[in-house]
Amino acid sequence: MSTSPPPSGFKKGLTQYGDSGFSLFLRKAFIKGAGYTDEALDRPVIGIASTGSAYNPCHGNMPQLLEAVTRGIQLAGGLPMPFPTISLHESFASPTSMFLRNLMSMDTEEMLRAQPMDAVVLIGGCDKTVPAQLMGAASANVPAIQLITGSMLTGSHRSQRVGACTDCRRYWAMYRSESIDDAEINDVNNQLVASVGTCSVMGTASTMACLAEAMGLTVPGGASPPAVTADRMRVAEQTGQQAVWLARQRLNITQILDERALENGMRVLLAIGGSTNAIVHLAAIAGRLGFELDLQALDRMGRETPVLLDLKPSGEHYMEDFHAAGGMTTLLRELKPLMHLDAMTVTGRTLGEEIDRAGTGFAQNVVRPLHRPIYPQGGLAVLQGNLAPGGAIIKASAADPQLMEHEGRAVVFENLQDLAERIDRDDLDVNAEDILVLKNIGPKGAPGMPEAGYMPIPRKLARAGVKDIVRISDGRMSGTAFGTIVLHVTPESAIGGPLAWIKTGDRIRLSVSERSLQWLISDEELARRQAAQPVSPPSAERGYRKLYLQSVSQADQGADFDFLTPPGPRSKVPRTPQG
Repeated sequence: MSTSPPPSGFKKGLTQYGDSGFSLFLRKAFIKGAGYTDEALDRPVIGIASTGSAYNPCHGNMPQLLEAVTRGIQLAGGLPMPFPTISLHESFASPTSMFLRNLMSMDTEEMLRAQPMDAVVLIGGCDKTVPAQLMGAASANVPAIQLITGSMLTGSHRSQRVGACTDCRRYWAMYRSESIDDAEINDVNNQLVASVGTCSVMGTASTMACLAEAMGLTVPGGASPPAVTADRMRVAEQTGQQAVWLARQRLNITQILDERALENGMRVLLAIGGSTNAIVHLAAIAGRLGFELDLQALDRMGRETPVLLDLKPSGEHYMEDFHAAGGMTTLLRELKPLMHLDAMTVTGRTLGEEIDRAGTGFAQNVVRPLHRPIYPQGGLAVLQGNLAPGGAIIKASAADPQLMEHEGRAVVFENLQDLAERIDRDDLDVNAEDILVLKNIGPKGAPGMPEAGYMPIPRKLARAGVKDIVRISDGRMSGTAFGTIVLHVTPESAIGGPLAWIKTGDRIRLSVSERSLQWLISDEELARRQAAQPVSPPSAERGYRKLYLQSVSQADQGADFDFLTPPGPRSKVPRTPQG
């Protein structure tokens, strides 16, 4: 007995009026009002999730990308249907873009479910947009392909090449230490972002772009072309064409985004010295698929994965240099022995086949060979101890080697306001051997886990020439930042993690080699402090903030909403690191 194929195109997901024939009749009547013919409506329908916004200069090339994607879809015989979703920019979202990432993922997921489409092109770039789109698409489980908006170009300040946002932080630190004046900081402000596009260093945006390609979710070469180049527009056209192929093959995202793809993403994260934020995002994406990210296994993977990409903040180059050096293909060629080469990609070919199709490489100095890395182990390390029972993260490749084995006195700030009020006071009791600790900036504490883990060097120390100091928090830092900074301390202080009870004067021991973060306190003293100062988790009366505070998980679970992940037991990824 033959079965009819599942509905496609405008027959998918009909609005419920109690009469499916009328539903389709009404839908076609309205779309024909926009000038469409029956011939057009019979083609594969390709949704285009557009995240253009005047508040999002990282997506400022959206009109050109839409034009190129549309052209590619039409060349392949599909019908393009752009639609808007929430757009998030790191610098324009209050309190943080992370606070709204889950909302954007819900918007994306429900629009993919609600609107008729045979496949979707997800256009994202700025830090939280790509994770939100991949989370939503994984939950909706439709044929999907990621199109990255691309990085900005670099600028020039007094003959020095500059680019957001590692250089933003470097020059601001110089300004705070009074080594440059008002005129110069205003001059450099005009040069740091030389065009639309995402940050030109290995921040979260560039990291997620590289991970998306490594996981097989972009066309080959989709991660690295800058936003305002012809290469980026050609990638967009190819993406549109490939979306039509995905629609015809009915190749859903979960047929690509599996354990092997996730592990490939983790491997690349380590090899590029990528953003610590990507660990939270990968945990969230894995959670949508029913997996749990195993931080200890990730750390073991990191010990055998060297940093190969010489790019700021772990190296010296910028994203446009990485692109000129061959982009992800050059990196993946070097990583072949460590990758799951049988993982599927959106082209229908395996990752190994795509690497082989790209041919041999060429001379360049941005991606190092495996035998001559810029850093011998993965850029990220997972710490554990009585201060972080659920784990913490440090970006070792961007830290001061002399501070990665360190014991010091804690100088504690209770929250962001306390930090702002005291960090630059001349009477702050602090020296370069101390350890700065910031509480209440975790998923619930701020809320939204702000990128405030990159605490500024206290002004009195900055004036004295101090460039780095150990810093610990339950928050995040930008992938563009550098320094000996411990992040994502879990559980967070706002829900009663040990960090809640640490005081100025306590001693902390950090050992990256031993993967240890120890608070030198007796069990009896900790119990006394807990009894004297019970913790009440934050709450809200209404709205999205109430939903967020009731539902958000901890950093090791991706800071996702508990009701957005599938029920039941989870298997862990990575399983067993290769090598």
